[in-house]
Amino acid sequence: MAVASMSMPGRMGTPRGLDDYSLYSALSDEELMQLVIERSLTEEHNSINAIQSSPPVYWQPNYQPNQFTTNEFMTNVRHPSATRHMYDFPRANPNPANPPPNPSPANPPLADQIIDVRPLVPVIENGDLKALKEIVKCNPKSLFVPNEDGWISLHEAAYYGQEECLKIILRAHPGIVNTCGTCNQTPLLLAAIFHHVNCVECLLDRGANPNIANNDGETPLLKACGKPNAEIVDHLLKYGASVHKACVQGLTPLHEAAGHDNVEICQMLLDAGAKLNAANIYGIDPFFTAAQNGRVEVLSFLISKGVDMNCQACDGATPLYESSKNGHKEVVELLLSQKADANRATKSGLLPLHVAVQKGHFDIVSMLIPATSKAKVQCSGISPLHLAAEHNRDWILEVLIKGGYDVNLQLAEDRSKMYEDRRSTALYFAVANNNLEAAEMLLEAGANPNLDMFNPLLIAVRRGCMEMITVLVEHGANMNASILTHPCSFPAVVMLGMKYSQILKYLMDNGCDALSCFDCTYGSKPHPPLKTLSRGRGFTETLRYATDEDEAPINMYIQFCEMINDPTISCWAGPIIDTLLDYVGHVKLCSRLIEHLDSNHDWAGIKVKAMPPYSLMKLCRLKIRQQVGIPRLRHIDTLPLPPILIKFLNYKKGD
Repeated sequence: MAVASMSMPGRMGTPRGLDDYSLYSALSDEELMQLVIERSLTEEHNSINAIQSSPPVYWQPNYQPNQFTTNEFMTNVRHPSATRHMYDFPRANPNPANPPPNPSPANPPLADQIIDVRPLVPVIENGDLKALKEIVKCNPKSLFVPNEDGWISLHEAAYYGQEECLKIILRAHPGIVNTCGTCNQTPLLLAAIFHHVNCVECLLDRGANPNIANNDGETPLLKACGKPNAEIVDHLLKYGASVHKACVQGLTPLHEAAGHDNVEICQMLLDAGAKLNAANIYGIDPFFTAAQNGRVEVLSFLISKGVDMNCQACDGATPLYESSKNGHKEVVELLLSQKADANRATKSGLLPLHVAVQKGHFDIVSMLIPATSKAKVQCSGISPLHLAAEHNRDWILEVLIKGGYDVNLQLAEDRSKMYEDRRSTALYFAVANNNLEAAEMLLEAGANPNLDMFNPLLIAVRRGCMEMITVLVEHGANMNASILTHPCSFPAVVMLGMKYSQILKYLMDNGCDALSCFDCTYGSKPHPPLKTLSRGRGFTETLRYATDEDEAPINMYIQFCEMINDPTISCWAGPIIDTLLDYVGHVKLCSRLIEHLDSNHDWAGIKVKAMPPYSLMKLCRLKIRQQVGIPRLRHIDTLPLPPILIKFLNYKKGD
């Protein structure tokens, strides 16, 4: 018989031989086909029952996500935010008006017939309970196919907040309630994150463990406090969620609740035994977190519970320091009213006042000034004035000056070394920022312009800032200051101001030493050849004598005749020498200066000007200026002298 070698592919079973049908040899072909169909359907039904009664090991609650990597179901992975893949399962005919013909010997079903399918995730997302029940019944394996995050159908139901879907899946497979994704997310964690209260309650009622954390150590309770959601927190606590379990950074549920200003949840956690002083890996406790985030209500609540207001983090910062830094005015006001310590410094030595000035929080600075000890400020090695000047906080600078802070307090040595120019005063910061208003405020308050290693006047001259130069000179800046890294035999302001004729003349008018510019070691003798050396960034190149390696330099100081040989300056040598000659008496030009003047025929008159005899009027002017003295020359207009004499001494035109 033809049926002797008959086999049914696919779900119809494995090939069957002649002996299987020996009892039915009397049946016709049509009767045998009907029998095969019935037998095949019976076997499939039995196999589904066997799966439901004995779920595989990866359905069990203690499975590990990495077990999926060797599972046959990893062929269909997906991501909750990506395009969903198709999960195949048999379902009802999509076109009831045109039903398929019933199986019969005359119309047998085809083994390779395409089964009607639809996606599983949209079924859950849309809450299609009828379709989901059919999946559970006819194609249960698709419920356990993980995506690339290790999520299965239960995670999807929790993610979309489909409580009824959860119930259907857990009714069929209650053991998978604590299934974890690849990052160890449980369905309960997802439900808590996305505020699905009913799903949280459903999962807890069916045995979900509220203390399973993800790979970051975050539990459902921690997430519920971070959102926050009091109803979910209440459910979790009732089912035994631990209030002490912290994430990998040490944050507890109380940290999260305090940081989000939820007093109700804080009270619930404390009632459940949460610790007020639990610190994270940075030494930050819940009270600190509330201050850091400006949570006034929680702060007041925690203060009433007896929390330590002056707790310090690992870097020494206090809640008052952190709230001052972040500009939380109401928090600072509350903490100061509760006697928080404004003089507790960080490990770097900074006080709350320092950081408030640095960040420019004017109102907070005003509150902290009366609460801050000036002795503590001095011990810190840095004044709030330094920070105000450095960051151009002029309005704060004015308040600090009125508050009595020392305008001449210098940076501690270790702080000064942090700057290449070794600055030390608030005035230096103001001049370096070219902040004329701040410099004037400090100078009027008594700031000494000559305390820094590098005189602030030199900065102003190098930049050509005439207004700043004038202010500094009027308040006693040393015009004859030198530069330690660039020693020269004449005033450093002349070296830096050679390119600015107006500035050079102003400096000479106010008593700058011009005579030293003509004091040359070699005089009329021939000068040794010069060697150009760079002595630091931002300065004019300096010159030294070229000598043998084993021979010590004849003169370590740069002389004026050497400096003026610089190619960037030599083109102005004549006018510079001409200006300086007006402020000196009997001088003799050295051979190198004469060489410069001879290099340009237009400068021949300057060479003659340097030769005696000198006019009596010039000598008298120089003598009177010498008798008046440099300090008075800066304020010569206020001296009780005839106006014509003042004009004469100031080298005014028409004198």
